[in-house]
Amino acid sequence: MKTILIMGLPDSGKTTLSQTIKDAYNGTLFTLNADEVRAAANEGAGDWDFSKEGRIRQAKRMASLVKEESISNKENDFIIVDFICPTEETRKLFNADITIWMDTVKECQFEDTNQIFEPPPEEEVDYHILTQDAEFWAELIIKDIHEK
Repeated sequence: MKTILIMGLPDSGKTTLSQTIKDAYNGTLFTLNADEVRAAANEGAGDWDFSKEGRIRQAKRMASLVKEESISNKENDFIIVDFICPTEETRKLFNADITIWMDTVKECQFEDTNQIFEPPPEEEVDYHILTQDAEFWAELIIKDIHEK
């Protein structure tokens, strides 16, 4: 099972692209959204700590959930995960098979996220998306994934 990371700043279209790909599979793909995972952390109290340590914890949490899903669900070819994954360290901790960088906004409403966000080097991404056209990109990505 391959892990697809859709990463980028808030409001770049990560969740929309993830949902569009999932819809193309009639909702049968497993997807993880970082906001939903954070809200469920700590017995529902919400782990909204966006410090460096909090972001590392979130990357490890997301990777752990993907591993659990990979073990328990052998039916899907891949898992789609959307979260900011703002630094090289968090991307290495998450260790996706396919990385999609939603580079559609240059900054977001959260100044701490703007300050910490490290754009990934081109050689570390499989798709560098510059437009918010989820239908177009989903179709291309699905086709490419099945050809690999």
